[in-house]
Amino acid sequence: MKNNQIIVGITQGDINGIGYEVIIKSLSDPRMLEFCTPIIYGSPKVAAYHKKVIEADLFNFNQVHSVDEIDLHKVNIVNCCDENVRVELGKVSSLAGEAAYLALEHAVEDLKKRKIDVLVTAPINKESIQSKLFHFPGHTEYLAKNFGVDDPLMLLISEGIRVGVVTGHAPLRKVPELITKELILSKLKTLHRSLVADFACTNPRIAVLGLNPHAGDNGLLGDEEQTVIIPAIREAENIGITALGPYAADGFFGSGQQYKFDAVLAMYHDQGLAPFKALTFDRGVNYTAGLPVIRTSPGHGTAFDIAGENIASFESFQQAIYFAIDIFRNRIIFEEASKNPLPKYEINANGESEDIDLMGVDEPQPYL
Repeated sequence: MKNNQIIVGITQGDINGIGYEVIIKSLSDPRMLEFCTPIIYGSPKVAAYHKKVIEADLFNFNQVHSVDEIDLHKVNIVNCCDENVRVELGKVSSLAGEAAYLALEHAVEDLKKRKIDVLVTAPINKESIQSKLFHFPGHTEYLAKNFGVDDPLMLLISEGIRVGVVTGHAPLRKVPELITKELILSKLKTLHRSLVADFACTNPRIAVLGLNPHAGDNGLLGDEEQTVIIPAIREAENIGITALGPYAADGFFGSGQQYKFDAVLAMYHDQGLAPFKALTFDRGVNYTAGLPVIRTSPGHGTAFDIAGENIASFESFQQAIYFAIDIFRNRIIFEEASKNPLPKYEINANGESEDIDLMGVDEPQPYL
């Protein structure tokens, strides 16, 4: 952070998709520069191409060689890839995948060095980006590897709803064998800590979904609820995490119960993401919880089918920027509170406040 301006690193994503369109539209609002200083990791040449395609003639980038040269009052862009890279709107291309990777790599290095405060990633195409250097199912796993985190949590967030998943980018046929008591407990710990430190939730309540239809119907439709999920919930409760369930996913979302909890933990990708996106597709944000750094992204993909048509909604991407900024601020507050906890008082019989014995009272711990 420089001069109280939060530095937001933005990766270009797949250059054949809607990444630059939603980036440009999001940053065209002049009020954005009141909240942060953006630096786009990508290609000025590619950015200019997309700017022309969507007729954003009044929008300008400040070209810099590195984050050290940024102007705090402008939208900055640093070149990370071959200037000869070719844009082929709507197509899967290994060259586009390489360009997406190089931008991501550059941004992550600056994030490690704390030259940027938060990272917002535009969508990648998981097929085109695969190479010897990038062999991950997505951003989540790549970032976990780079920051030494064994068990990150994919958390979809929007106003009033947060949904995490126990198993992320895993084939559906492998889900039952992947779900263990230990894994669920680990995700609950990560989710609980993120709710407290990143979202300023006090005593958060987490709803846990079952794996099987009707949450197994007491073992009639599967026993994972009795043998795995319920034991994990009980163990979480024993360490002070308020986790309730397991709930049948269809009835849970169908009756609007998701709004009664601080977060929902689903067992697999589509169980959580399908209802989340159905409810809040245009404004949903993907957040990687459990990292020592902050990364968000829009809840949608590259949208090759509408690339170049100037009809993509930028709301999700803009929300990703806003959430990254809010989480950054929340972490600062949380860490300051951890270092300097508020004194605890009780009122005596005379109506006067007195210090109370803090022996045995748990204080909040720093996130990092």
